[in-house]
Amino acid sequence: MATFSKYVTAKNSSIAGGMLLVLYLLKRRRRTNHKEGRKGASDKALNTVKDGKKDHAVVDGEFVHQILQIVRIMVPQFFCKETGYLLLIAAMLVTRTYCDVWMIQNGTMIESAIIGRSTKDFKATLFSFIKFMPLIALVNNFLKLGLFELKLRFRERLTKNLYDQYLQGFTYYKMGNLDNRIANADQLLTQDVEKFCNSVVDLYSNLSKPLLDIALYTFKLTSAIGAQGPGAMMSYLVISGLILTRLRRPIGKMTVMEQRYEGEYRFVNSRLITNSEEIAFYNGNLREKQTIYATFKKLVDHLHHFIFFRFSMGFVDSVIAKYLATVVGYIVVSRPFLTPSHPRHLHSTQSDLLEDYYQSGRMLLRMSQALGRIVLAGREMTRLSGFTSRITELMKVLKELNAGKYERTMVTQQKKEKMVLVPGSGRVINRDNIIKFEHVPLSTPNGDVLIKDLTFEVRSGTNVLVCGPNGCGKSSLFRVLGELWPLFGGSLTKPERGKLFYVPQRPYMTLGSLRDQVIYPDTHEQQQRKGISDQVLKEYLDNVQLGHILEREATWDSVQDWMDVLSGGEKQRMAMARLFYHKPQFAILDECTSAVSVDVEDFIYSHCRTVGITLFTVSHRKSLWKHHEFYLHMDGRGNYEFKPITEETVEFGS
Repeated sequence: MATFSKYVTAKNSSIAGGMLLVLYLLKRRRRTNHKEGRKGASDKALNTVKDGKKDHAVVDGEFVHQILQIVRIMVPQFFCKETGYLLLIAAMLVTRTYCDVWMIQNGTMIESAIIGRSTKDFKATLFSFIKFMPLIALVNNFLKLGLFELKLRFRERLTKNLYDQYLQGFTYYKMGNLDNRIANADQLLTQDVEKFCNSVVDLYSNLSKPLLDIALYTFKLTSAIGAQGPGAMMSYLVISGLILTRLRRPIGKMTVMEQRYEGEYRFVNSRLITNSEEIAFYNGNLREKQTIYATFKKLVDHLHHFIFFRFSMGFVDSVIAKYLATVVGYIVVSRPFLTPSHPRHLHSTQSDLLEDYYQSGRMLLRMSQALGRIVLAGREMTRLSGFTSRITELMKVLKELNAGKYERTMVTQQKKEKMVLVPGSGRVINRDNIIKFEHVPLSTPNGDVLIKDLTFEVRSGTNVLVCGPNGCGKSSLFRVLGELWPLFGGSLTKPERGKLFYVPQRPYMTLGSLRDQVIYPDTHEQQQRKGISDQVLKEYLDNVQLGHILEREATWDSVQDWMDVLSGGEKQRMAMARLFYHKPQFAILDECTSAVSVDVEDFIYSHCRTVGITLFTVSHRKSLWKHHEFYLHMDGRGNYEFKPITEETVEFGS
């Protein structure tokens, strides 16, 4: 009897310890969720307060609507692979629950055989356990397979959907330059999408199995110790869960803040890498260090605040979810055994009591774990609401940008005569071989008016030299021409986008082969469909004195880091070879021959006239005036001139 008392005491401690472990894990995950959820909502809240809107990152009807909208993207139809993995996960969760019940019962019989010193029963039950080990292991790993594959497929579906919108037309440009609602789109498209998909799948797993466990263990426990035990335990955990859920409400907003702070910190670091050469020439390392430290300090300060928040939450968690739950567990488990008149144990032997206690205690522990996972799922849902809010906002902005709508803080007009600017109120007319501005206000996206009324016309074959001081509106003019910026009024007649080509001062060299540098943005297949051979491409390189590059690389398929391999002048000439390949009706040359010799420059302009490419040129070189018929001069004070080039004009330009 003494041995039995010691063993019962040990098992009481084991069950209590198990419950402590479960509740400790709940608290530990809460800490993790708080840590992961802290760093982004403050910034979001500031933005939404500034815009007069309420930041929405809580679990409510709006959240349900948002999550269903995204799920329809990730699971487009009933019969798809994603549905198959959802069903596989559900089947494995059900199977694992039955495996858990079997292992509890089998484990109890093994321990009873050991305590009862029955070698025969011990061997039989142990052999039964060994026999089923491969099946249980297979179930667990099938579950992991389904979870990992579902996360990956969800991420693949959602990423492709978002990139289809992000890379539609000039949306990627508009998001960063015309609209200021989304900062660090790269983080949203990569890190936030991954975390959202992981969180959705984890929530599905952490909800479905516990619900099944609760139903099954409640049924088993009711028949073993009565309905009051599991009912009391469930009532306590539900009430405590509601209290803790209420205290966790800020987690959704904290998740938004976390992602924003992480995005800012990553952005300043990537910016340093991207512009390292320019910064090195300026000896700007100390200034950049201050910028990085300031951004990092915001993140660190936020994490310090989180530590103190976690301290206060940890105290409440310990009292409610740990110690009080242990007391309730002791009371529930002990009631059938400490009540002398309990009907189940009136005629039970010591062995029956022992086996009943083991089995009931373990099932109660598993039910407590299941209820704890339900509470955890509520916390994960709160955290998920933060990711859902950010993904939904991205989808909304992408949809509006693709529809031609954007939001940006506008400049307050300080002049007496104010202009009412409505983005997109102008009209774009597509017509070949002509560029015509009619009463177009030239304005930046934030409403800063550069020229109130711009009117001029250029037809194919008439080259135009664009000149004026910095900030006068040259780049703005070309961005309007390229339909990167919206029209604020008037009408613009121009060829379609593909018939107007832009060559910047620092040309972009794409990732890929030597051929890709010439034909960008075409692919090799598109080149073949156009009927342009590699021999013709070689002629384009020879025309701009880059034939030696092909000879050096020996093949068009040679892949290099062309941004580093080519010099500044070579990149500019490569861009001109690219222009010859595409042969647009109009081309905008923005200081794109500044690193090219005069003789090569003369050939380029002469060849463009030969093949029928009409040029808008921004340049301060006197040698280029002879290649143009008109000039457009902007003075930077809202005035402009569009006149034919004469000898007097050349003197003025000098």
